[in-house]
Amino acid sequence: MAEEKNNPEGEATAAAPAKASAVKAWLPLIASIVLMPALAFGMTKFVIVPELQKSLGIKEPVEKGAATTAKKASDAKKLNVPFNKLLVNIAGTMGQRYLLVSLSLASTGGEEFKTKLTENEAPLRDMAMGILSTKTLADLEKPGARNLIRTELINGFNGILGDNAVSEIYITEFGIQ
Repeated sequence: MAEEKNNPEGEATAAAPAKASAVKAWLPLIASIVLMPALAFGMTKFVIVPELQKSLGIKEPVEKGAATTAKKASDAKKLNVPFNKLLVNIAGTMGQRYLLVSLSLASTGGEEFKTKLTENEAPLRDMAMGILSTKTLADLEKPGARNLIRTELINGFNGILGDNAVSEIYITEFGIQ
């Protein structure tokens, strides 16, 4: 037995299984470090983003050349309908401050869109005034406030008119008193 302890070949054969077991011990960590970012990217690109786009009603992007052609065609056919003088009290001011907003609603729906707006003017005004009256003075002074208001109003208008009737909203008048 004394000879086995001093045998250099015995040490080498014992060290090889120790190194192999060390690599096996680290294998799950290495696999996690390599596979987790790839899995996260795949889930985001192919599952989460498409589901969000579907729920928000965003259509798939088209090729760049086709997009510019489609955009030029849609710009030529857009109909802008004014939506004037929405006057609301600003939230949190106890009726002492108000907001005056005039809008222009853009759509590619033509005369059918204008007819829908005329028929639904009261519910559209009510919905728009409801959204605007929830804004505080601090909300209105934030840098992206107008874009947030546009988004909320487009979603509200399309909820009433259906079928993504309003494609854009231009704020033509925005006054705080």
